[in-house]
Amino acid sequence: LKVIAVDERLRVIYEDNVHFDKDLPEFKTQGGVYIHSDRLTVTSPVLMWVKALDMILEKMKSSGFNFSQVRALSGAGQQHGSVYWKKGSIQILKNASSELPLHQSLKGCFSVSNSPIWMDSSTASQCSALEEAVGGAQHLASITGSRAYERFTGNQIAKIYSQNPEVYKQTERISLVSSFAASLFLGTYAPIDYSDGSGMNLLQIWEKVWSKSCLDACAPGLEERLGCPVPSHSVLGTISPYYSQRYGFSPDCKIVAFTGDNPASLAGMRLQEGDIAISLGTSDTLFLWIQEPTPALEGHILCNPVDSQTYMALLCFKNGSLMRERIRDDCASGSWDEFSKALSSTVAGNNGNLGFYFDVMEITPEAVGIHRFNRDNQKVPGFPKEVEIRALIEGQFMAKRIHAEKLGYKVCK
Repeated sequence: LKVIAVDERLRVIYEDNVHFDKDLPEFKTQGGVYIHSDRLTVTSPVLMWVKALDMILEKMKSSGFNFSQVRALSGAGQQHGSVYWKKGSIQILKNASSELPLHQSLKGCFSVSNSPIWMDSSTASQCSALEEAVGGAQHLASITGSRAYERFTGNQIAKIYSQNPEVYKQTERISLVSSFAASLFLGTYAPIDYSDGSGMNLLQIWEKVWSKSCLDACAPGLEERLGCPVPSHSVLGTISPYYSQRYGFSPDCKIVAFTGDNPASLAGMRLQEGDIAISLGTSDTLFLWIQEPTPALEGHILCNPVDSQTYMALLCFKNGSLMRERIRDDCASGSWDEFSKALSSTVAGNNGNLGFYFDVMEITPEAVGIHRFNRDNQKVPGFPKEVEIRALIEGQFMAKRIHAEKLGYKVCK
């Protein structure tokens, strides 16, 4: 959990973090999560998140941070995680005593104590059922921006309902991680914003309302448990009295809707129409501002957090930095300097030599293995080292462009 405070000129005046495994060892998480014995189910303890918030605010208080100067706060949460509030919890949230840390007041508030998160892949049967219920994968993508994905919240809710109908019955509200965090500051249930809501397989991304056919396919009475979605830049209200009394926040401090981590990246990078951003990580992520999206079976279309009338496209490629590092080790003695020199020594277009490099099964497209082609389009077993390096880089970036264009991205001439 990270906090950052900026002044009116966007200068950073405070930042800090709480490390789940190290700072909250009592929860016994690894990487902030529990990986269950089936290796498919992955969850995080809800109370760990609440306790981390208590902890970070206490750290700020003891460092002398002046909470009374905070005019507004907002946040981002990991996409696709969900929190299940037990019946009656809203009263406890509204009336939390400022004498106690929040996690003590809320410890009995959750009907599901370990939240399903983005790493979970245990809902394959629910995904199939949802796609079937609405007329197929492409039709679901056309409604919600994505085909059914195991980590998406609608399928996680469907699993909870089918396995524990009593637990579902006891649940009065379902939050995303982002709207859950906003609720803690608001002192009442915060609505889900359009951007994070479009990572659920439940929101009609064009009309910005819940899809009745998708809700019905997942669980009964789901609409009232989700509340009405709102634009991602909505001011939800002022901060709960709990924070004014305990930490000295101004009662006028505004709470702006929280959103998902991916939409927040688009906002934080200050992308505009026609811009594209690529994160070169263990997985490569590409996101872009888009006016007229064409939802497909690969990638995701989300509502744009900055401008509710436009969209953002998101593509994930699993063979990212680990693939580049392997080719660097094989072809450049493990040195990025040598890798860069080899890349510079070859011409753009690589004289027609082309390669596709997938050490692990790729997401976009679903493919595995190393595939090399020479200028005559013949498959070849290998390339000289410098040709290999350029083939890798050009192949990865061409794939990104091709799949972005399929989602509606237009390359400006």
